[in-house]
Amino acid sequence: MRPMPSRRVLAITESQTLAIDSAAKALKAQGENVVSFGAGEPDFATPDHIVDAAVQACRHVPYHRYTPGPGLPELRAAIAEKTRRDSGLEISASQVLVTNGGKHALFNAFTSLVDEGDEVLLPAPYWVSYPEMISLCGGKTVALSTTAETGFKVTVDQLEAARTEATKALVFVSPSNPTGAVYSPEEIAEIGRWAVAAGIWVVTDEIYEHLVYGDNLFSSLPVVVPDARERCIVVNGVAKSYAMTGWRVGWMIGPPEVVKAAISLQSHSTSNVSNIAQAAALAAVSGDLEAVATMREAFDRRRLTMTKMLNDIEGVSCVEPQGAFYCFPSFEGVLGRTIAGQEPSSSLELAALVLDQAKVAIVPGEAFGAPGYARFSYALSDDDIVEGLRRLGELLG
Repeated sequence: MRPMPSRRVLAITESQTLAIDSAAKALKAQGENVVSFGAGEPDFATPDHIVDAAVQACRHVPYHRYTPGPGLPELRAAIAEKTRRDSGLEISASQVLVTNGGKHALFNAFTSLVDEGDEVLLPAPYWVSYPEMISLCGGKTVALSTTAETGFKVTVDQLEAARTEATKALVFVSPSNPTGAVYSPEEIAEIGRWAVAAGIWVVTDEIYEHLVYGDNLFSSLPVVVPDARERCIVVNGVAKSYAMTGWRVGWMIGPPEVVKAAISLQSHSTSNVSNIAQAAALAAVSGDLEAVATMREAFDRRRLTMTKMLNDIEGVSCVEPQGAFYCFPSFEGVLGRTIAGQEPSSSLELAALVLDQAKVAIVPGEAFGAPGYARFSYALSDDDIVEGLRRLGELLG
């Protein structure tokens, strides 16, 4: 019999965001002028003082060796202080586990919490990797649909209706990838109090904490609802706020017993994160937020441009995002029309057509549990945004 991978691994689907990004890069390598709205990473360079810290770390001989698996002690302490400064959550350094990016922190969190058959409530649209991670842990994702009409926000009534005896956790994200939705402190308080009363865990992803716009405010659930702290895992990292997606440093914060279990897990999987990347992350979280403010100003301008241009395309409807760096427009008014001789019936088919005909890469909503929608990143230059949406408008016009 031909050897095969495990059933659990075979059940995983490829990340659509990375697949679209790879397809766009392959076309670019062939000389095509592709505008990619796919991958979610800032188009800014990592700030100089962070890069300089990494260069110096390369020559620091102790960093040529293994270091503690949970992370450099000075970085764990700095993350604890940064968390207090930025969100108001008071924690000890021992409650921090440094991981290989935010994605690894989430994987550790789910693996440390979810047992076979446990249900995890996941508001949709959701980031593509959440359900795959939950499945790998033997859990069952219970997706809760939201729409543009509800601001892409889940309600306590929805959560309570979906809760069963098997419900173990809720995944809560604000600001949201892919919708840009930001929950108000009042909405967070209601959800947090519900989770406490229900006795379930909350895994809250705060990776976009600094990227909020207008009058919207970031609020951390365990700060708004202190009673939730004992059943809450916070995930964060340097990727988005400090333009460090390639450095691969994230962290999880949680109650001591859960973090201790996750540390044991990591000791048998990856051990310590690259010391050079940890030194860079230390410079990032210990420094000021000036570079973050510069990026946020650019993202704010771009989100307004993108929202307007998308809404100007016939059949496209886009809610103005409140945070992160994505627009999530509906293409329901486009699907079924004849476009370049084809009649796409799903956003998946539309995305393939747009890439082929307009050389514009978008991520179909099916990847996020939201058919009929698509995600557009505005973490690219103003000129590319205008050019890419001009091409899209011409194709769909």
